[in-house]
Amino acid sequence: MFLKEVSNFLRVTKQYLPHIARLCLISTFLEDGIRMWFQWSEQKEYIETTWGCGFFLATLFVLINLLGQLGGCILILSRNFVQYACFGLFGLIALQTVAYSILWDPKFLMRNLALGGGLLLLLAESRSEGRSMFAGVPTMRESSPKQYMQLGGRVLLVLMFMTLLHFDTSFLSILQNLVGTALIVLVAIGFKTKLAALTLVIWLLVINVYFNAFWTIPAYKPMHDFLKYDFFQTTSVIGGLLLVVALGPGGVSMDEKKKEW
Repeated sequence: MFLKEVSNFLRVTKQYLPHIARLCLISTFLEDGIRMWFQWSEQKEYIETTWGCGFFLATLFVLINLLGQLGGCILILSRNFVQYACFGLFGLIALQTVAYSILWDPKFLMRNLALGGGLLLLLAESRSEGRSMFAGVPTMRESSPKQYMQLGGRVLLVLMFMTLLHFDTSFLSILQNLVGTALIVLVAIGFKTKLAALTLVIWLLVINVYFNAFWTIPAYKPMHDFLKYDFFQTTSVIGGLLLVVALGPGGVSMDEKKKEW
């Protein structure tokens, strides 16, 4: 009965889900680009002080992040040059990982990698759209890159949940860890993928609203910006999972192999 309800939900939302997924996915880039505008001086001063790179390079860093992120979001939402936008956002993730010393923080590094996984899925979706123009033309293994991008995207997405595991002995934490681990394994290997991904979306949405409620913290407090960053980054991972729900796991998955059996 439950599986039937899920199938009905997916059928009804099929045409809307990819749009919602893309909007969620780019939300962290949109928020960060806007933040670069409103905190221009603070961001420039941080980069200049941390790296000792001088006024020009610090200003260039903030400008590239502002224009790159807002421009990438506009291209993705308008469905123009999506692949170039994704590659640009990949580059900005790598740049910020180094510039903000995220490379040495396992938690934030895994979250950045999960964000990259969402972009991989978006890239795979854009390749699918591009080839739809040639739907009647026979091809040989041309979808393989897309399938492996979907696999890589799924595996990277689950890294977000590795940061949510609690290593203590309380019953609730143990139960949460067991259920969460089972779901992320199902998504990674592509078994019952849509159901597992949808369950993770609901779980992550609840956790995000409860723990990252930045709107309850006054804007002048540093915790406000920290929670706001965390909230939108988590929302982007939700967007990646929604793409999995909307498009399926791809060819490199147990769900696909079951069809051949």
